[in-house]
Amino acid sequence: MHHERKPNRLKVYDYSKDNLYFITSCVKNMVCCFGNVVNDEMELNEYGQIAFDQFNWLAEQYPYIDIRIFRVMPNHVHAIIEINRDFHPVRTGRDLSVRDEKIKIKSLSELMGAYKTTVSKNIHLAGYNNFAWHRSFHDHIIRDYDSYIRIYNYIQTNPQRWGQDKFKMHEH
Repeated sequence: MHHERKPNRLKVYDYSKDNLYFITSCVKNMVCCFGNVVNDEMELNEYGQIAFDQFNWLAEQYPYIDIRIFRVMPNHVHAIIEINRDFHPVRTGRDLSVRDEKIKIKSLSELMGAYKTTVSKNIHLAGYNNFAWHRSFHDHIIRDYDSYIRIYNYIQTNPQRWGQDKFKMHEH
């Protein structure tokens, strides 16, 4: 018997629209492999540093996104990602000859796919061959300023709440 998978995204919503999105992505089986929380601070190990660095790579790769805040936790990541079509690409050197061709705006799922794929590839190259992400990710469309502030503070203070975190399951 096959169980229907519950769709994670809203069916009628365009996830490439300009908006702020709160995302959470977890390591498969909730394995704590990105480091540890010590004295209410996240201390990244080699794999956690890769997860951290790839958020910066994502922002460089796709100039129409702004990662407002992100946090790598022992077994999951949180971020607020803004998609903004009104970005102004910086043109340098040989790029000056490129005219303003239409840039395809990737959806949130495509952006998270790029992030998770590159993190996985780099962690595998670093020697952790069994690393894998949980199949999907959680998203929340941020609809107002109060919600943005609440989520921003939640992400910022996540290490201080690690002892009570629902994602804290399989520490080494």
